[in-house]
Amino acid sequence: MAKSSKPAPADASIDAVSGQAPDAPAVAPAVATAAPAGETKIKVSRGFSQWLRSRKASLAFTSYQTGKLFLIGLLPDGKVSIHQQSYERAMGLCAQRERLYLGSLFQVWRLENALAPGDRANTHFDRLYVPRNAQTTGDIDIHELGIDRAGRVIFVNTKFSCLATLSTRYGFTPIWKPPFISRLAAEDRCHLNGLAMHDGVPRYVTAVSRTDVLSGWRERRHEGGVLIDLQTDRIVTDQLSMPHSPRVWNDQVFALDSGRGWLIRVDPQTGKKEDIAFCPGFLRGLALVDGFAVVTLSLPRNGEFKGLELDGAIKSRDGEPWCGLMVIDLRTGDTVEWIKLEGAVTELFDVAVIPDTVCPMAVSSTSAEMRTILPFDQTFGPLNPPNP
Repeated sequence: MAKSSKPAPADASIDAVSGQAPDAPAVAPAVATAAPAGETKIKVSRGFSQWLRSRKASLAFTSYQTGKLFLIGLLPDGKVSIHQQSYERAMGLCAQRERLYLGSLFQVWRLENALAPGDRANTHFDRLYVPRNAQTTGDIDIHELGIDRAGRVIFVNTKFSCLATLSTRYGFTPIWKPPFISRLAAEDRCHLNGLAMHDGVPRYVTAVSRTDVLSGWRERRHEGGVLIDLQTDRIVTDQLSMPHSPRVWNDQVFALDSGRGWLIRVDPQTGKKEDIAFCPGFLRGLALVDGFAVVTLSLPRNGEFKGLELDGAIKSRDGEPWCGLMVIDLRTGDTVEWIKLEGAVTELFDVAVIPDTVCPMAVSSTSAEMRTILPFDQTFGPLNPPNP
């Protein structure tokens, strides 16, 4: 069975080094140390373990820059567990109690929990997510994804500026494109990126601009970002800067106004936006649970957020950009808990809440453990199934 992650103290800000072999779990040392080259030091806020316990849930987040899937949970003694596995260019996530979907460089992965109810891996992991299927799409720059009421995987096909689903014959089947995109082409014209599912159907998307030319969005990053209502094709607002990750919660629409660094609420009727919380990093990834928002932050690639209001906003607050997660109270806009990454991991992408899960772990398709994890259905299937 896979190795377990060594816990970190739950009663203080903690440091964890996670720079081992590609498929090794994060390890928390007893004494904080600087992260050597190629390693990542992970710090967790003092109350993070209690926040997780109160939610009766765990978290998953991705780093496409380093190709990592991180799983955060609690050990039986209340200490924080940080587990990681490798998936090339890990991006969009959809988490269910028994299943994870993960978009990667050229595939969509389906990971299934291999544990029977009540079973544990390495005595304390109550979920063991094993890759059972990888649908090959080609390198289409898959961003966010979700599952509709028919069980289809719906994903943002950023390279082709459309929403798509999986196909048994082709790389993908398109199901929607913005009204301002004249035709499908592998040109990333508007940088369609975020998807909100609601009541089992795609409801809203975000795009950096309304451009209809090759990579036209790159010159429009500071303004003109759009939130689009998929039921009517109506542009709810075009007053955003590099928006990402729309989400619906209690009939309210939340999103990330990433070029400005704000978690926002958008009135779906009028398009009026309300700033909730400023975050000192490039926002990309949002999960909502029990009145809290969990957001992922990334560092700038070139030392500054060139051309974005975010750069000046951080400097005006005499701050430094972050890479990590922040847990924000939607009522007050206060950051109540956090995870900070320092070292090799500098860019994160998506985050998801895994419900009714205490301590998850996973394996990757390239790990040696894939050969030895051999659970099987305890009941026999029919020898001769009935005709369809």
